Amino acid sequence: MPKPRVIYWFRTDLRLHDSPALNVALNLHPDCLYPVWTWDPHYVYRARVGSNRWQYLLECQADLSKSITELNPQSKLLLIREAPQTVFPKLFKAWKITHLVFEKDTDAYARERDGEVVKLAEEAGVKVLIKCGRTLYDPDLLVQANNGKPTMSISQVQAAAKKLGPVPRPIPAPTSLPSPGDTSLPFSQSKPAPSPDLNSNHRSTTDESYANLAGPNNDFAIPTLHELGINEATTPHHGGETLALQQLDKILTNKTYTATFEKPKTAPTDFEPQATTLLSPHLHFGSLSVRQFYWGVQDTIAVYHGTPSTPPTSLIGQLLFRDMYFGAQASLGHAFSHTHNNPQCRFIPWHLPSTISPATNRPTDTYTIDSPQAEEWFSRWRDGRTGFPFVDALMRQLRTEGWIHHLGRHLLACFLTRGGCYISWERGAAVFEEFLLDHEVACNAGNWQWLSCTAFYSQYYRCYSPVAFGRKWDREGRFVKRYVPELEAYGEKFIYEPWKAPRADQRKWKCLVGGDGMSIEENGVKVYPKPMFDFGERRDVCLKGMKKAYEVGLYGDDERVLDGRWRELFGEDDVGDTGGESGQVGNDDVEADEDGQGHEPSARKGKKDPASGKGKGKGKDGHKREASQSTLDGMFTRNKKKK
Repeated sequence: MPKPRVIYWFRTDLRLHDSPALNVALNLHPDCLYPVWTWDPHYVYRARVGSNRWQYLLECQADLSKSITELNPQSKLLLIREAPQTVFPKLFKAWKITHLVFEKDTDAYARERDGEVVKLAEEAGVKVLIKCGRTLYDPDLLVQANNGKPTMSISQVQAAAKKLGPVPRPIPAPTSLPSPGDTSLPFSQSKPAPSPDLNSNHRSTTDESYANLAGPNNDFAIPTLHELGINEATTPHHGGETLALQQLDKILTNKTYTATFEKPKTAPTDFEPQATTLLSPHLHFGSLSVRQFYWGVQDTIAVYHGTPSTPPTSLIGQLLFRDMYFGAQASLGHAFSHTHNNPQCRFIPWHLPSTISPATNRPTDTYTIDSPQAEEWFSRWRDGRTGFPFVDALMRQLRTEGWIHHLGRHLLACFLTRGGCYISWERGAAVFEEFLLDHEVACNAGNWQWLSCTAFYSQYYRCYSPVAFGRKWDREGRFVKRYVPELEAYGEKFIYEPWKAPRADQRKWKCLVGGDGMSIEENGVKVYPKPMFDFGERRDVCLKGMKKAYEVGLYGDDERVLDGRWRELFGEDDVGDTGGESGQVGNDDVEADEDGQGHEPSARKGKKDPASGKGKGKGKDGHKREASQSTLDGMFTRNKKKK
């Protein structure tokens, strides 16, 4: 009987260590192994990917290809520039393939793509083997163990995980790899349509990555940013399995840091080095195995002579949060990434809502500008010119480096949605999709729902102050001065509120406050924008709108949401009015919630809503707090009004 001829399809697993799917392929003892990456036009054109994440991907691919060649000089990563749905049937025939093996992917698009590829393989007589390795637990099994429901809390994940048993130990990297067979491509290329291109704003020239099926030199080379027409990357962070394992080893060497890590106590203003591991981009691209990370931490805790941190604040807790979001997405599919048709997502009448395609009944890549003022605020938030230095510093760090601390992400999300602008969380999620190195569809959508209090978390009255929150972590404003250098001469007193500085001091410090940020210099003097609104006033407007929306109690799958009758339940004052001119910021008498994680969500149906204000233990605004709703750090800060 002839030996297997195997294509191993790399996607979310750009590594050789602890790859359950690759291990399955090697256990077939194949006569030849083709390590393939298909250049999927969905990600090239239809998913938002900025230059920094493109570079990170290419670095991961290059490192993997080098590692493959080190194990077998006759092999490398075979990058084929065509969609998997069209190229695989041709490869099956040309290379006489018997097996296709790949790692399971539960992203909504990936499920549809993989389903089509599996069908094509079966029609070609090719056996398909799929193995989970992207998460600690198979998301589908996690949902099954959660009584068939999406995982909407850490406690649900922990309970379901007990039914699934312990996380398996990581598998060692292989010490050898079979050679591929004949790699000739005796067929024509099916080129994709380059329009619509969601990444056109990152291209300085036309994309040429599909010019030849096997690359410019017909050697299956990794594409370059130049071929993609993508602008130069600016991030200091780099990808690849080699770097990922080095970074993990460095972290695990510091046993105290590893064992006692508590994410809410890490500073969002730290840089060089940052306060957290920055391993999330490696987990996204699969250049680091999540099980390798998990067991490295567990083994460190086992020999630590102190009291270790525990989930949800610990490093293990962060991995459980990741599995929670993957489980929720696996259950809900495409609906998880939006409000529309999402049974777990509260409906809030945000500004700039997504437009819905009548043909697919799904949100499109466009949105409705229901308020020119909201559109201006969104533009200023996206560009880092809101006039709030800490907000702008975080957005500029995101755009430049592709990464920001999780608490920084919380502040930005709260500010855009329920804590200031009252703009749809889907607008912010799209921006993060574009710029984050570690963007995961599941985690990004889940975090934005959490911080907008539309799912996972319900204490909408706890807001982040764009002034008090940054000052709490970095009173001198080192972080702000790094990313908003026009304010570098401002002292501690005014670094978070530059509009309060006397005009004479602004001139002395060579940076005047005024305008909307479109002009960065006037008459040789730097200009920083004034705040785009009075934060105290906006917070009150948002709180009123959120309270009304919670009272109405609609979710994304409600017929009244889908057919537009929700408008009958809201007055004009309940939809985040943007009236008024940009003004000065009021007193910072808001709650600066240091965390935003660790709360159990309110029940979807059939239980008393903790935000209803009924029952004992009421908090501010009459909102009841369930016994299970405790913050990760157990603390929040309130700045009192000065008398």
